[in-house]
Amino acid sequence: MESRKPQRSALVDSYVVPGDVILDLADMTNQTIKLGAGLRQDCDTIQATSAGRLRLSKPNKYWVENSQKRYVPSVEDTVLGIVVDTKPDNFLVDIKGPNLAFLPVLSFEGGTRRNIPKFEIGTLIYARVVKANSIMNPELSCMDASGKAAEFGQLKSGYTFETSTGLARMLLSSPTCPLLEALGKKLSFEIAVGLNGRVWVCF
Repeated sequence: MESRKPQRSALVDSYVVPGDVILDLADMTNQTIKLGAGLRQDCDTIQATSAGRLRLSKPNKYWVENSQKRYVPSVEDTVLGIVVDTKPDNFLVDIKGPNLAFLPVLSFEGGTRRNIPKFEIGTLIYARVVKANSIMNPELSCMDASGKAAEFGQLKSGYTFETSTGLARMLLSSPTCPLLEALGKKLSFEIAVGLNGRVWVCF
């Protein structure tokens, strides 16, 4: 069975299965493409590795959305992780992926050896995936691309629950998820949604 070779963006919002060709990079010069969950590059093509709906967000980030609870890390994902161990140079963090993630002790705004954060086991962290592949543990950072803390770091108090990766992406969708918009009209709250299927809410 031959893989389909659609034009650019032709399969966005359509159902794809493993092996489907999503993009032909030979026809896309001088463009940067970011790949999320369920996709991989094979020579000059981008192919699906899992079944679900192909989604696209600006600028040019593609992923396959489904209801799986198993999270596969991708670079630039925002995640909620739980510290499970501490090392001299790294915190080991559970992000619901196949492997534990590393969070270097200097991956914080203004981080130096003199002001290393003190996280106990069980601490909830909101972080960004900066390195991810199938053969190495993912690496996290509590800074945005400009080196600022932004919204990243330790999350205190509040309530944490787990959901599917598909629902997590829906909560992060633009425009604002109708559920969150309706809730915001009734209550004042803070929320952090991880693409790994963890959600933190503080009222």
